[in-house]
Amino acid sequence: MTESALTPADLRLLAAAGGAAPSLHNSQPWRFRPTPDGRGVEVYADQGRAVPLADASGAALHIAVGAALFNLRVAGVRLGRAGTVRLLPDPADPQLLAVLELSGPAEATETGGSGPFGRDLYPAITERRSSRRPFTDQDVPEAVAAELVAAAGEEGVALAVLGEAAVRRVLAVTTEAEDRIAHDPARQAETHSWLRPDVGADPSAPAAVDGLPYAVLGPQDHDARVPTREYAGRPPHHEGPAQPSERFEALPRLCTLSTPGDGPADWLRAGQALERVWLLATVHGLRLTVWHQPVEWPDLRWRLRDPADGPRHVQLVLRTGYGPAGAATPRRPVEDVLDLSARPGPSPA
Repeated sequence: MTESALTPADLRLLAAAGGAAPSLHNSQPWRFRPTPDGRGVEVYADQGRAVPLADASGAALHIAVGAALFNLRVAGVRLGRAGTVRLLPDPADPQLLAVLELSGPAEATETGGSGPFGRDLYPAITERRSSRRPFTDQDVPEAVAAELVAAAGEEGVALAVLGEAAVRRVLAVTTEAEDRIAHDPARQAETHSWLRPDVGADPSAPAAVDGLPYAVLGPQDHDARVPTREYAGRPPHHEGPAQPSERFEALPRLCTLSTPGDGPADWLRAGQALERVWLLATVHGLRLTVWHQPVEWPDLRWRLRDPADGPRHVQLVLRTGYGPAGAATPRRPVEDVLDLSARPGPSPA
């Protein structure tokens, strides 16, 4: 065990890593503060950044916080510290979703700097992007797919690579979900509230620190086979520039992330698995998009599962493949997500 507290520079590095995690509509619903002994990080939900219509259960918020927690774990290794996680540590404080203790030295990295996650994932934190562009027809090597499945399994989550019949079923369910969203004015308004002008589009507008600039939205599928989210909406609800159309892959490569239970701890584990898989995919040059639409409706979400898998709960659908990297999304400043007021002062001499 190390007795040294995390320095302000350490905490800022950790918070910057955590703040780079994915979240629904780039809402970034997290806050960080040092533990009372200064050797770890407390991870809180920021309910003011919830997306209540698209995420009525709060699962997406927990998944986002779980992804941020995994980034903190990776950054802890970069600081030479081993991480121990406690989920939902205080029933009296439901906003405290996790505590990451960083009081021990990290395991010595193997040759090539692989570390405890099998590979050095830290550089991928800032390289990770959602790619909403068409992918190529290049197959994902079986060895890479197996590595992604194993990575999710290390977090207690099942990543299933879907076969053709399952892909077509999930496509149909997602298309139905997208159609429901497109005809729901309240949900459309909620989505639009997270859209941001592109840099330079409105010189009087403050620089975005969250949400989705139009530049990151990507095109619609020209042949209407891949149901990408219509962020700008359909007439008469359309706002902002129209999303152009391009030809997507004929049959997308889809995966699902599933958990045995469906409560806050399961959602936090799903978020850690999502980010572990995504960072590893980034290392391999593989792109990824999250399809959240079908899990926003309980009846459609239930139809995502394969009955042969037993009573598992699908948390997310992932589209994978090779293609162009997505554009970067804005991030909240570290000062907005990190509370250093709780950092302990120096011990008396």
